[in-house]
Amino acid sequence: MTLPRELLPSYTVRDYERWDGDWELIEGVPFALASPSVSHQRLLTKLLRQLDEQLEECENCEALPDTDYVVDEYTVLRPDIAVVCNNEGEKIVITPKVVIKIVSPSTAKNDEITKKRIYEREGVPYYVLVYPDLQKVKIFKNSSKGLKKLKDLSKESFTFSFEGCEISLDFSKIWTKK
Repeated sequence: MTLPRELLPSYTVRDYERWDGDWELIEGVPFALASPSVSHQRLLTKLLRQLDEQLEECENCEALPDTDYVVDEYTVLRPDIAVVCNNEGEKIVITPKVVIKIVSPSTAKNDEITKKRIYEREGVPYYVLVYPDLQKVKIFKNSSKGLKKLKDLSKESFTFSFEGCEISLDFSKIWTKK
């Protein structure tokens, strides 16, 4: 038997702020975050290094790793990397320009469906899914028709444009040599 949604508990950002451990809150439902692997962190560092160097040219923009994005009273996401401009405070409270998620098999459906819909609704211009096991990247761009896939990449570069800035990620530089 499945309980009706109205009978399930619903939590807010205020509840979320009191929890120990690493969590995301999606429309009032808590999701525990797994500890990242060494290969995940290695990939994140390589992406972050490229972004950080290029964003020095973009006034008021920065790439933030593993920082809470407070979407609304019932949703807090933690992108692997969020590129934000003009954010104030210790949490991301404005819509990021680019969100990058490093996808593991255990998070794939949530990243590809649930979070993609939230980022689409919030107007995130670029959503990037990185698949370490496949050495593949999917890049989505938001438009009036929602987030639409622009490209599947592996070892190519891609240029993002926002707020008068252009940054390029060279995906050939992020994969661990096999």
